[in-house]
Amino acid sequence: MTTKTTDNSRRTGPALEQTYQFVLWLIPAVEKFPRAQKFLLGDRIQSTALDVMEGLIEATYTRDRGRLLVRVNLGIEKLRFLFRMAKDLKHLDPRRYEHAARNLDQIGRLVGGWRKHAAQA
Repeated sequence: MTTKTTDNSRRTGPALEQTYQFVLWLIPAVEKFPRAQKFLLGDRIQSTALDVMEGLIEATYTRDRGRLLVRVNLGIEKLRFLFRMAKDLKHLDPRRYEHAARNLDQIGRLVGGWRKHAAQA
C-alpha cells in the first residue's frame, strides 16, 4: 500500500479503501470484455461492485452497520460468481481473474472482521 492509500484507509477504513482501489482496477478491466458482454455481464459486475462500495460508505457513516455489512457481504459473493462466469466464458484472462479473486477475498475478510467488531459493540 502506498502512503496515500494508507492515509485514505485511516480516514475511511481499510475495507472501503480496498474496495475503492478494486473498483479503480475493475472499470478499465471490464472495458476489455467483448462488446456484447461489456453491456451485459460487464455492466452487472460494475454495478454490483459499485453497490458494494456504496454499502461500505453507508456503513462508515452510520451506527447500525450490521444490516449494511450483511448486504455488502452478499454483494461480494455475487461478484465472486460473476467473475468466475466471466473467466469461464473467456472474457477475463486467468491473471485478471486471479487478481479479482484475491482482492475479493481480502475485501471479504475485512468486511467479515468489521461485522464481528460491529456485532460486539
